[in-house]
Amino acid sequence: MSNVKVPPLLEPGPSGVVVSCCPPLTERPLTAEEAERTAAMFKALGDPVRLRLFSAVASHESGEACVCDISDVGVSQSTVSHHLKRLKVAGLLTSERRGTWVYYRIEPSVLAAMGKLLATTSTA
Repeated sequence: MSNVKVPPLLEPGPSGVVVSCCPPLTERPLTAEEAERTAAMFKALGDPVRLRLFSAVASHESGEACVCDISDVGVSQSTVSHHLKRLKVAGLLTSERRGTWVYYRIEPSVLAAMGKLLATTSTA
């Protein structure tokens, strides 16, 4: 994992709701800082195991998933923990420890901000 600190792609807005840092990719060219942020998100999701874990959390019926429910992705528990940490560092997941288990969630506003980034600005 890189030691370079990149500002998060998704940031809490004034009301605490997560908003995208960057305009839709089709709106204008990204600045260097916006490109760094966007690349960090894509890098975090660029691994098949991380993408499966992210999807497992996002699609979990309760909106959050215990690590015990999503760790069956064909790698060791320590590797799952590593990948979940990468997703947290990228600002894509949050977690809460309850007893011996950790529960992960994706706020709906995170998915909305990601969708906004990838949305087109015109409907031609």
